[in-house]
Amino acid sequence: MAGAVDLSALKQRAQQPAPGGSASAGIEVTEANFEAEVLVRSNEVPVVVLLWSQRSEACVRLAESLKALASSDAGKWALALVNVDAVPRVAQMFGVDAVPTVVALAGGRPVASFQGGQPADQLRRWVDSLLSATAGKLAGAAGDEVEEDVDPALEQARDHLDAGDFPAATAAYQALLAADPNHEEAKGALRQLEYLQRATAHRPDAIAAADGDPTNIELAFAAADVQIMNREVGSAFDRLIALVRKTSGDDKTRVRTRLIELFELFDPADPDVIAGRRNLANALY
Repeated sequence: MAGAVDLSALKQRAQQPAPGGSASAGIEVTEANFEAEVLVRSNEVPVVVLLWSQRSEACVRLAESLKALASSDAGKWALALVNVDAVPRVAQMFGVDAVPTVVALAGGRPVASFQGGQPADQLRRWVDSLLSATAGKLAGAAGDEVEEDVDPALEQARDHLDAGDFPAATAAYQALLAADPNHEEAKGALRQLEYLQRATAHRPDAIAAADGDPTNIELAFAAADVQIMNREVGSAFDRLIALVRKTSGDDKTRVRTRLIELFELFDPADPDVIAGRRNLANALY
């Protein structure tokens, strides 16, 4: 979710030791080992990359917290440390605009991220969510392939979704949910599909239209959908929270309901969702 930034102005420094003086729970990333320690390694276990600077106390505190979690989890995931002062070219690959930034990779691709310091309990939930999301999908620390016994109907539904055939994917997941009302993947996929079909149908100038008529609920809904498509998640939530404050009665309920539906598209531990739920509660009460 991070935007691009030019890190060339950062002062180049000699390579420094990892925060806390030990790399026992984290690998210091360089241009030479980036591919092996981050990209290739993420095919075996999730790799949590911390982009940090020795000059930032928040970075050092977050690094210590992540190192403690990595040590306690004993190889379930790997911690990689990117010093933006020492290896700005590696930092630029992640397109960060602030430190500390944390990006999790699995199978060579980013799967989750956040910026700023986080309390230890929230970090624990974030890591647990990452491990749950990637369970059974990687080779594992020992390099052994993990066989996943996938229901053919589920596999077909996934194939439709991957191919962008939203109507076929919707029908397939609805069939799975009809057979098993507690099918969590089907529930989540149907929420995503409902959003995707709605969001991709909006007019290109939906955000500008909503900005020009800030009390129009339908325009605000469309703009929020497009902002999420543009990875402006916090801004989308803020737009609807502002509308909650301006509305009353049935209109307030409509906006609140849509906002909760958008929250459910994301991991509950996502910082934008946590902040959004807190701000919604403040707007309501």
